[in-house]
Amino acid sequence: MSEAAETMGLVGRWGGGSGLWLSVLITLGKILAIVVPILVMVAYLTYWERKLIGWMHIRLGPNRVGPLGLLQPVADALKLMFKEVIVPTQADRALYLLAPVLVMMPALAAWAVIPFAPGVVLADVNAGLLYVMAVTSLGVYGVIVAGWASNSKYAFLGALRAAAQMVSYELAMGFVLVGVLMVSGSLNLSTIVNLQTRGWSADHGLTFLSWNCWLLLPLFGVYVISAVAETNRHPFDVVEGESEIVAGHMVEYSGMGFAMFFLGEYANMILLSTMAAMMFLGGWSAPVDLAKWGIALPGWWLKYWSNGLAPWFWLFAKVFGGASMYVWIRASFPRYRYDQIMRLGWKVFIPITLAWLVVVAVLMQTPWNPWSAASAAAPAARAAGALAGAGPASEALAKEAP
Repeated sequence: MSEAAETMGLVGRWGGGSGLWLSVLITLGKILAIVVPILVMVAYLTYWERKLIGWMHIRLGPNRVGPLGLLQPVADALKLMFKEVIVPTQADRALYLLAPVLVMMPALAAWAVIPFAPGVVLADVNAGLLYVMAVTSLGVYGVIVAGWASNSKYAFLGALRAAAQMVSYELAMGFVLVGVLMVSGSLNLSTIVNLQTRGWSADHGLTFLSWNCWLLLPLFGVYVISAVAETNRHPFDVVEGESEIVAGHMVEYSGMGFAMFFLGEYANMILLSTMAAMMFLGGWSAPVDLAKWGIALPGWWLKYWSNGLAPWFWLFAKVFGGASMYVWIRASFPRYRYDQIMRLGWKVFIPITLAWLVVVAVLMQTPWNPWSAASAAAPAARAAGALAGAGPASEALAKEAP
């Protein structure tokens, strides 16, 4: 029985208005179960960034607050919570206070359709990939509103630069998503992950060779670099060029207003790393399947690891590697000029993605179509999602399977 059916059953047993409130409370509980760990990960990503860059620069990083400096994010949060929020006299107060929310909320709302393991997803919708692209693109409005509402030339110029950069690289990322859609034949994220565990290599235990990152390598590279530019991270952080426009659209913010812009950036880093894992790195699937090599595994291993903790571990490992890549890039490259950034997005990435989409489309029409096995297994992948209790969307897809 799916989660939706179980919820409706509970609502029916409670009956009337009480059942409605129970349904609302269950949904809120699921949302909190996703949002709270994400916020904790965001806080400790700042700690990991400072530690990793410290090691790369032969420094210690945070090591004073708590054992190994592990309480440093808590201290930072408390400091920002108690700092005064100063609203400029000439600012549009309502929009000024709304802008940080417009930046932070899309980064959290996108997690509604992201599966963490087989059947573990808040809303298993068929257009999950499209939903993530649509929701994350709303973040640019928060940047523009912040620059406009601050009534400052520096903030407004920074907002214009940030908006132009974000829109430019969103186009390239959109074409990358089209490539993933072409080879997967589905916008459902669970189906996209399941299809990367099909094919000759996966049948012989080498699951990692069936991941999309190999045959879609140019699209994968464009996505990774565009994700860095999309989040305004170094070396694409000209939005916050200290020698030019100070802190860009955030220059007039303080306290928790500034903190929400800061947290939105790190939440987007985790989100885009997760999307990269889903679309190109097999999601929660392990790189190899020892059972298909004839290696006998004990029952407790299959029960507690293969069918329990393993999907969570592999997804976390891939997301952790992706987030660490952001830090590595920051510590390694100098900041680009703004004209170089725009030229890279418009004159390099968009032509590359369009050309590779044509190559993929032609290849799919030939007898050497490398995705034919995965396409043939698509109904089985959809049915597997439904049997795992992924939700009504997967159940509907399962009915289409022969």
